[in-house]
Amino acid sequence: MTSTTRTQLTLADDLLALLRSTRTEPRPDEQLEALTLAVAADLPVLLWGEPGIGKTAALTQLAESLDLPLTTVIASVHEPSDFSGLPIIGEDPAEQGVPMAPPQWAVQLVRAGRGLLFLDELSTATPAVQAALLRVVLERRVGTLQLPPGVRIVAAANPRASAADGWELSPPLANRFVHLHWVHDRDVVVRGLGGVWPRAELPSLAPERLTEAVAFARQVVCGFLEARPTLIHRLPSTETRRGSAWPSPRSWEAAMTLLAFGTAAGVSRDVLALLVRGAVGDGPGLELLAHLDRMDLPDPEKLLADPAAAELPARGDLRQAALEAVVAAVGARPERDRWEAGWAVLARALETGAPDLLVAPAATLAALRRDDWEVPDSVERLTGVVGVARRSDRSVARAAGSVARAAGSRR
Repeated sequence: MTSTTRTQLTLADDLLALLRSTRTEPRPDEQLEALTLAVAADLPVLLWGEPGIGKTAALTQLAESLDLPLTTVIASVHEPSDFSGLPIIGEDPAEQGVPMAPPQWAVQLVRAGRGLLFLDELSTATPAVQAALLRVVLERRVGTLQLPPGVRIVAAANPRASAADGWELSPPLANRFVHLHWVHDRDVVVRGLGGVWPRAELPSLAPERLTEAVAFARQVVCGFLEARPTLIHRLPSTETRRGSAWPSPRSWEAAMTLLAFGTAAGVSRDVLALLVRGAVGDGPGLELLAHLDRMDLPDPEKLLADPAAAELPARGDLRQAALEAVVAAVGARPERDRWEAGWAVLARALETGAPDLLVAPAATLAALRRDDWEVPDSVERLTGVVGVARRSDRSVARAAGSVARAAGSRR
């Protein structure tokens, strides 16, 4: 090799080094935040995504950000014995048995005491290899070797349609993971190719909220499963869905853990939705989130007790649910003062939100009126809403007429 050739190769290496030189910045990224929180919660995570979407790059950057040594194991090129251990003959097999020697990568993880174990190409691993991985993922054991608590596990897989000789994940293995669907974000890719990628950061857990977060997570999950016991364990009927997230006592425990971590870290609802659905599946996860929203609704009795200070949810669906709960509370114990307080709550809602959300609650509340109950002044501001709600309803008509007559007499 001539000196000129060596010089050109050196320059080529310098150019490659410049191209590979990137930096990170704090930037909102929901899927990266969900991944980091699940890793912090010490739950195995499985990233699903098309080839070339950036799953491996995200894991490499995550390991660097968390200062964890990254150990990558391509599951599809290994034998079951690489995970269950290789049998070796000892000095006295008849007395001591045949020990199962762990592979080198597992020994290195134990020596380091911490690390990020990345099981790549999981969907191209044969069923026999998937079976051997069960103990690795759940019990953190490789042969006779116990992986230290400082080791986190993340896997990646391509959907079967885009995987080379792909297999569906076995239900026992799939049920051990939190499944996150990895998609590319245009702005992240463009800015990253420009040299700046979002930084993965551990969630900031508030120490004063830890006990409260655990109690809250247990209350939410246990309360939901008491109301929906058929969702405690539901094995999907199709092979494809069995290879993804589905509800079981194990995955509900993972959802509870994620809910506690998310509450203590104050993550957004969107991040929490990614995690909960990734643990128990889309349907049960969405039902749990709806249950969570209902728990956040204000107590209707407190709203009736002090309508002028009523704090109603900003989100439209939650606001309407809160108003309907107020009307239902009045209907459960229909008394004149409670009926008038109900109208005062609706008037308060009109001051702070969209009037179209009041149509159904106003119509229902008007129908609760007794003949000897006078229409309160607060109804005057709601006459139009009540009229739109049910023009044919006699109670509404009487209420609207009384308001009109009262307004005319004051003129």
